[in-house]
Formats: sequence, C-alpha cells, structure tokens
Amino acid sequence: MTTETITVKGMTCGGCVNSVTKALKGVAGVQEANVDLEGAKATVTFDESKTNVAALKEAVENAGYDVN
Repeated sequence: MTTETITVKGMTCGGCVNSVTKALKGVAGVQEANVDLEGAKATVTFDESKTNVAALKEAVENAGYDVN
C-alpha cells in the first residue's frame, strides 16, 4: 500500500468533503481516503498495483474540484 497527499482546491463545506471522499473511494484499489477541508488536502491510501496518483487526481477533477 502507498499513501499520498493530494492538494484539493475549491472545497467550501462538508458536502464538498463528502463529494471528494466518495470520488476517491470509488477508484479501484483505494483502501482509505481522508479529506481535510481546512487543509485543502486529501490523504489517500491505495494499492499501487491497481491505481496511481494520476487516476486519483482525475477522480477528484471529475467530481468538480481542482488538484495540484
């Protein structure tokens, strides 16, 4: 397992946190996703043989948020 932190821009409320969490957990191979509204970041633990950081970022972008 690998853990990565992704900066997420555009979150303004708890609903945003839920949306980003759901998007990340929907990616095959994601074991855990912790999204921090105040820190504007998501810490994701995933199986690197099933997914990668690019796919995680794409999931967040598809949910309507910007990533770095």
